[in-house]
Amino acid sequence: MSFATVGPQDDTTFERSVVRKVSRRITPFIILLYFMSFLNRVNVGFAGITMNHDIGLTQAMFGFGAGIFFVGYIAAGMPSNLALQRVGARRWIALLMVVWGLLSAATAFASGPTSFYTLRFVLGLAEAGFFPGIILYLSYWFPARHRAFVTAMFMAAAPLSNMIGSPISGALMDLNGVAHLHGWQWLFIAEGLPTVLLGIATLFFLTDKPEDARWLAPQERQWLSREMQRERDARAAQGKSSIWDAVKDSRVLLLSLVYAGTSTGLYAIGIWAPMIIHRFGFSYFELGLVNAIPNLFAVVTMVLWARNSDRTNERRLHVAIACLAAGIGMLMSGHATSALVLIIGLSIANFGINAAKPPLWSMPTQFLSGSAAATGIALINAMGSLIGGTIGPMVIGRLRDMSGDYSLGLYFVSATLLVSAVLSYSFGLRARRGELQPGTDTAGPC
Repeated sequence: MSFATVGPQDDTTFERSVVRKVSRRITPFIILLYFMSFLNRVNVGFAGITMNHDIGLTQAMFGFGAGIFFVGYIAAGMPSNLALQRVGARRWIALLMVVWGLLSAATAFASGPTSFYTLRFVLGLAEAGFFPGIILYLSYWFPARHRAFVTAMFMAAAPLSNMIGSPISGALMDLNGVAHLHGWQWLFIAEGLPTVLLGIATLFFLTDKPEDARWLAPQERQWLSREMQRERDARAAQGKSSIWDAVKDSRVLLLSLVYAGTSTGLYAIGIWAPMIIHRFGFSYFELGLVNAIPNLFAVVTMVLWARNSDRTNERRLHVAIACLAAGIGMLMSGHATSALVLIIGLSIANFGINAAKPPLWSMPTQFLSGSAAATGIALINAMGSLIGGTIGPMVIGRLRDMSGDYSLGLYFVSATLLVSAVLSYSFGLRARRGELQPGTDTAGPC
């Protein structure tokens, strides 16, 4: 079949076939990579149940250590994403994974606050380029109109990591005393070393760009390369493509603040939920199973939410409504006096937090391209993580030490999510004034 001579229906069929083939090759692997990335940064929530006592951490100190990860994460985010653009995703992501897998395993040998803080900081440095790098990488392979759903599939790894990782982490905590190691030490070792092996596998599996994809037919490679180049050219002509363009664009700041609320919620659940649920008297393994329930709910609903965002060509309301739901869920969790109400609240919150992210990450490349896109994505991730990942855990830990329970911390998280809902809605108001058409891409429909 000559692509130049097919009709519109054939064009659509061919496009879907190529996108499906690319998705089957890339999506499962990057889901696995993000699964390990997220697990390695939040497994500290399970470890902290006994580690805090063993190495002398208060709740506030633990919150500081959990949050300092993001200081390193923020510092290295933009340089790492620009390095990926220069050296290629395959090599750079492989290197990052090997380094952070070793550092995560090394956390098993933290002996006090200083070593814990140091290891968390350098772990943040190592992981900094992975998430924004994959978001950028997806923009090399998937036309904008397919990107929210693919991003949702990738980002489903975060709740999936908690869903599958929670029972595993709970079981590892029960290895206390084996080979003279604490259960929390086994947790870090057993969940860190497989990441190193995956990093090595990345060198042989990922492909940097469509032109190099020998696993696509020549006609498919040519079509995808032309399509992605067409989008880049359109963004460069109508949008912004330099590093400075991203830094000075007010929309990048606005999306950063929206992302901050979702990050606060994500890491509140990822880091603190095991300790919050543990107060209802569950064993470690039971705790793992119970903690998996809200994440199972999020995995299913976030994918459906993103599919609807792609189907309706709408982004900002999908973000705003999801953030609103998450804020309400956190409020319920703060009021919870039973395990059942807590799990329902966390399930609603988990849905909203995770469902907001795929349509949100489809928005930066609607008005940025080239180095501006790499920089803008890294800035949004870094600035959002500064508030959500660094300040959030610290505030929750401090409020827990002050009040004796987690309610005030959960109310704080709820407030940040409600602010994100308002800001996301205001992004749409700016769009109607002509800065960006909601739900559209400068290269075509999203």
